[in-house]
Amino acid sequence: MRNPVGGHVPVAGGLATIGLGYARELKAETVQVFVANPRGWATPSGNPAQDEQFRAGCAEAGLTAWVHAPYLINFGSHTEATAEKSVESLRHSLRRGRQIGAKGVVVHTGSATGGRSREVALAQVRELVLPLLDELTHDDDPFLLLESTAGQGFSLCSRAEDFGPYFDALEAHPRLGVCLDTCHIHAAGHDLGDPLGVQQTLDLLVETVGEGRLKLIHANDSKEAAGAHKDRHENIGAGHIGLEAFRRLLRHPATDGVPLIIETPGGPEGHAADVARLKDLRG
Repeated sequence: MRNPVGGHVPVAGGLATIGLGYARELKAETVQVFVANPRGWATPSGNPAQDEQFRAGCAEAGLTAWVHAPYLINFGSHTEATAEKSVESLRHSLRRGRQIGAKGVVVHTGSATGGRSREVALAQVRELVLPLLDELTHDDDPFLLLESTAGQGFSLCSRAEDFGPYFDALEAHPRLGVCLDTCHIHAAGHDLGDPLGVQQTLDLLVETVGEGRLKLIHANDSKEAAGAHKDRHENIGAGHIGLEAFRRLLRHPATDGVPLIIETPGGPEGHAADVARLKDLRG
């Protein structure tokens, strides 16, 4: 399938029981989950029975699975405790990702805090994250997927070209990839609503990180105009990016085979409608 389409699914109450049930409601072809509280530092061990059920359910339904690491992670932080907890949290997400058969773990690229320069922050990213990448030695280990931000504050990676220094810091590790969030990259200043916006942005991304590094797309429209630096997701076609941009996205060579995950507003009905809309655009 050129682009499996799915969504981020809730898992409170059971990874398989709740998560896969929600996926069926969406008619999802791919799913994304949290394996820990996204707004905390806890590293729960998970439920082996649910893990096995989830893996089996995904295999049976032909679903690929992805993990989103907690939001608190920031490898550019000047606070030692935050840096240490970020390592522990991401190591946990990567380990749990392998246990549930996930293809990749998405982590936000973070920001330079405490008045640090980007160079100093990226040097710390290298020191903390390279060892985690080097631990991914099994064939079934997930990729680590960098997700850029909307460009708020002292973001380390928000525009397509910013992935360059980040990849350099991590030696373009073979287990490193990109998760492109359409709302974030639009908010950072790449106007995806412009007729040439999608092509120019994806061309620049490939030029920056190389072919085959784009592993996942978070397909979200944007409530805000391009360059607003605000992370406000909108339903597909209802925001400043618009339907045509997603149609172009689905036809660009760089997205061939890359799954799309929605993280849009609304409950099951709204999410199912967005999944259906993207499938229609896929044709």
